[in-house]
Amino acid sequence: MEKLVGEVSKQQLVDDFKVVVADAEALLKATASHGGEKVAELRAKTEESLKAAKVRIHEAQDVIVAKTKVAAKVTDEYVHENPWKSIGVAAGVGLIIGMLIGRR
Repeated sequence: MEKLVGEVSKQQLVDDFKVVVADAEALLKATASHGGEKVAELRAKTEESLKAAKVRIHEAQDVIVAKTKVAAKVTDEYVHENPWKSIGVAAGVGLIIGMLIGRR
């Protein structure tokens, strides 16, 4: 379960980083009309950094997808091997959620 929470956190981090990259690209486009050697140099460095960040994001996302598929496969195998345990756990979780909702 902790691995799943970690994967969700990693996915949220990837999503947040994509937003930052998109904002940085928008900033670069907005400053494209400004001249100057320093601005052009800074813009080029930023574009290179963004390209590298996009590659890392894509790699991290691929790892997250692969790990999620493995976790889903393992869960499916467990449920098929232990159907009654799985039903019991699902019923218990449902009961707890029902009790928590009923308290409100």
